[in-house]
Amino acid sequence: MKKTFIAALCVLFLLSACGGSPEPQVVTASGDIAAAVEQYRALLGANNGGDPGTKGLDGYREINWDTLPDEESAPNYYAPDFFNQPEAPRARGIVLNTPGEGLMVSANVNNPSGVLPRFGNINPQYTDIFKAFSEEKLFSPVGSNLVVITFFVPGTDAPAAVRGFGAVYADVDTTHTAFEYFDRDGNSLGSYETPICDGCLSFLGVVFDDAVVASVEVRYGTGALGPDDGAGGVDVAVMDNFIFGEPQAIK
Repeated sequence: MKKTFIAALCVLFLLSACGGSPEPQVVTASGDIAAAVEQYRALLGANNGGDPGTKGLDGYREINWDTLPDEESAPNYYAPDFFNQPEAPRARGIVLNTPGEGLMVSANVNNPSGVLPRFGNINPQYTDIFKAFSEEKLFSPVGSNLVVITFFVPGTDAPAAVRGFGAVYADVDTTHTAFEYFDRDGNSLGSYETPICDGCLSFLGVVFDDAVVASVEVRYGTGALGPDDGAGGVDVAVMDNFIFGEPQAIK
């Protein structure tokens, strides 16, 4: 009878105190984030590159934006499925969408059109405000501060889920919800805030025990990029490296 009662309590409290599923691991840092980024990569496993198909249960895929050609960089918009093409190295299994005007990757300093780097084409002040983690290109939605990420078996249209998603932020001035994770049925798996680091870099990454994350809502500060950054308490932020678990087919 006593054992039955204890078992019932385990169910009632979702196994939280009886050896059930642990909470996801959260990795955060601000300022010098290199060690945190390496820690997050190590939690996921080895870098699986950009080949099509799923590469086992472990490992991660990563995007640093710096290999994008000029035609996919500012002032041009970025194609939402650029990193889910059926050939290497673009088969990463990630598709990005925004309710805003579009998605954009900032230009290189030496781009042929003379576009200002680090989203200086949108606001010249951003060239000095935003810092990059790897090389110089950064990523952001335009006309919105929201991006919705969905995962696929790399190089295909087969829905997938990952163990986690993490990314580098640039210039987070105010506390705000950065990531909200969702399962295959659209149920929230939790919301997480990114560390504040005015004029510098922050990192936030979450790892679950299993590949349960089918989509992520990512918020970039509290408002969209534009000429009025800072007015009325609006804080904008952009991102550098994306790191996510190896996409596993949803069955």
